[in-house]
Amino acid sequence: MSWKRLTTKTVFENPWISVHEERVINPAGGENNYGRVHFKNQAVAIVPIDDDGNTWLVGQHRYTLNEYSWEVPMGGSPEGEDPLETARRELKEETGLSATEFEQVLRVHISNSVTDEVGFVFIARGLSEGETDFDDSEVLEIRKLPLDEAIQMALDGRITCESSVASLLRVALER
Repeated sequence: MSWKRLTTKTVFENPWISVHEERVINPAGGENNYGRVHFKNQAVAIVPIDDDGNTWLVGQHRYTLNEYSWEVPMGGSPEGEDPLETARRELKEETGLSATEFEQVLRVHISNSVTDEVGFVFIARGLSEGETDFDDSEVLEIRKLPLDEAIQMALDGRITCESSVASLLRVALER
């Protein structure tokens, strides 16, 4: 048996998410309340890799965690936008990099027990440097480092963002 939604009520909404309170019948046949967060964008993460085996991370303070976080470049893909176009835009905005090659290497569901968010991971190659164009709410630190070091950061817990960890470990498996 699968889940069955009986009722749904939107309890919060902004341009990025909507939060729903739902009455459901669970797979065991019981009836209960469930909270579901709907993301209006898809997540797109990019691992840029240059010819010397370096990558770029962005660091920022994350409000929800009240912690500083190192992450691969990423952003939201609005409904109807090709995630590849989002990857191009976000890479440029957050790092100043442009790439001649993009390869989608992963599709993930993020926090799938409470959200319907879908994420895509791209590797970007053929890099050239340029100027960043941060969003109004972003204060980012950009760090260029060896890809192996970024992978180690994902393995030892210095990177905790699940999209970044999944992205870097996926790249590590390709090597």
